[in-house]
Amino acid sequence: MSKLETPITEGFWRSVTQGTYMPEYPLVQKSHDRGIRLADAVILPDGPFERVVGRAQYHPLTGRHVIVVQTKVDRMGMYLMGQAVFSAQLALRAGAASVRSVMLCRHPDAALLPLLEPYSDVEVWLFDPHDPGNYRRAAGTQQGHAAARDGIRLPA
Repeated sequence: MSKLETPITEGFWRSVTQGTYMPEYPLVQKSHDRGIRLADAVILPDGPFERVVGRAQYHPLTGRHVIVVQTKVDRMGMYLMGQAVFSAQLALRAGAASVRSVMLCRHPDAALLPLLEPYSDVEVWLFDPHDPGNYRRAAGTQQGHAAARDGIRLPA
């Protein structure tokens, strides 16, 4: 996560989700046959409001409700979309009980946004660089049924 993305991601955590915040969470560890795969942040919405520092202190995802966050400072693009879709899958493989995948970006993309419709666990949230506490869900995105069923509620 870049220096520009960090305050956007942390602001989302503080303003919208709360819970336990773990930046640069390794969804996959590096080994001889794979690279490390980091989420910009993983948030445990049912955990205490705290920022966990240091990967050795990170909580495992097994059995937890999880929000995975990927952030870009500009318009949403296919790279960010891929990160959001596959981060959710990696969190499930790590044993998460349920996953919400949040893409944070400055602007949506009208050509790409409809392509996310099959992925009800992926949400696009927009930030206002002039108002750091202002986050809103992009029009045309939906909250998945699994999140509502599992008690993960993000404001509309």
